[in-house]
Amino acid sequence: MKISQLTRRDIVDAMVAEHWNWAGRLEESEFLSRLYDLERLPSTDGRFKNAAGDIWQHRVNNFDWDEDWVFYDSRFGLMNGDDELFLRFLCETLHPVIRADATEAERMCQLFNQHLQADGFQLVERTRLSGRPVYVGRFVGVVATPGLSATRETLAGTDPGYVAQQITRMDAAVVNDPGLAIGTAKELVETCCKTILAERGIAHSKNADLPELVKLTSKELELTPDDIPEQAKAAETIKRLLSNLATITQGVAELRNHYGTGHGKAMGAKGLQSRHAKLAVGAASTLAVFLVETHNQRGK
Repeated sequence: MKISQLTRRDIVDAMVAEHWNWAGRLEESEFLSRLYDLERLPSTDGRFKNAAGDIWQHRVNNFDWDEDWVFYDSRFGLMNGDDELFLRFLCETLHPVIRADATEAERMCQLFNQHLQADGFQLVERTRLSGRPVYVGRFVGVVATPGLSATRETLAGTDPGYVAQQITRMDAAVVNDPGLAIGTAKELVETCCKTILAERGIAHSKNADLPELVKLTSKELELTPDDIPEQAKAAETIKRLLSNLATITQGVAELRNHYGTGHGKAMGAKGLQSRHAKLAVGAASTLAVFLVETHNQRGK
């Protein structure tokens, strides 16, 4: 079992919190019959001979089982069973026959994938039914986002609550929502720059954009090319590297403008993919770590 109990519980808890009915527009027994032979599964109620009978008794006739009962009923193996079975169940909750609301199905899929990503699984489109996606579970492996491990460690003392939230959001969104990851990458650099400037008592315009903030922060940390004397060893190389900081930052900002979370996009605009988000997140993380490490090393 590669999908941990923690991941499974997180998904179930999220469904309950969002008030998503796992059976959709079907009766629960009708939904489960798509995955299990209810006539052959044993009953937990001595008055009935199989699962079909006690499901009717406790979910239709008396309605005295909790909404999430199926996840904790060992007969269905959703919390401790095979990964394939759990994934099939999730895919079934998204099936166009089950889920009438296409927008809700999309939101559910994104949430499922955010949790499944930690264990290396994803729900991916297998085919389409009347224009609606039909999903299947796939093992894709756990791929670490470049730079995020070092970023977590280095930025632990920089507005820790908010920065940790940004890093977690980026990590979760890289695969499932590249636009959100790109937007958050831009916000991460902004947060680090504003924190550094505040700790050094440097004022800045409330309307300063990302390149301006990086330029001001670099100047305060004496990182701008003009601050490097010509006699410094490998001065030209250092200048070139430091100039590239602004280029990286501008690139992240432009990606965010076109594809991120903070700006509207024209209808039909093609979104970026996971690899583009990894590029933006990796660049922003590298820059943020460099600025904060320099700030800490040179004192406040």
